Amino acid sequence: MDLLLSQVSPIPSHALVALLAVLVGGSQLASAKGTRRHRVLGWSWVSLMVYVACSSFLISEIRFWGAFSPIHLLSVWTLFSLSMAIYFARKGNIVQHKIWMLSLYVLALLVTGVLTLWPGRVMHGVLFGA
Repeated sequence: MDLLLSQVSPIPSHALVALLAVLVGGSQLASAKGTRRHRVLGWSWVSLMVYVACSSFLISEIRFWGAFSPIHLLSVWTLFSLSMAIYFARKGNIVQHKIWMLSLYVLALLVTGVLTLWPGRVMHGVLFGA
């Protein structure tokens, strides 16, 4: 954990908020839908995801196009997907809302989280030693 906390900002907060989003999102997916708890947790999760996506633009450890990498395309997609999921929920199209939210959870958190474990990346060092 010291390795993570010693990184330049916003890497520590980005990683910790992403981990919190994995936990909140998992809880949200496993709990009853349409309740007040669902809405409160949902807006909390959206806020966490906005932070994770936006803070990623300040991280440029991997560079393909200037300070940006394919991971930043995922951040743009995340912000777009959050907007679509909210739009469909407000329109009452719960099937589309569910599809957008589930795909966000899997692609933006789980798949990306696994990719952070690539050797040479900070989270690989945190979990497996530098």
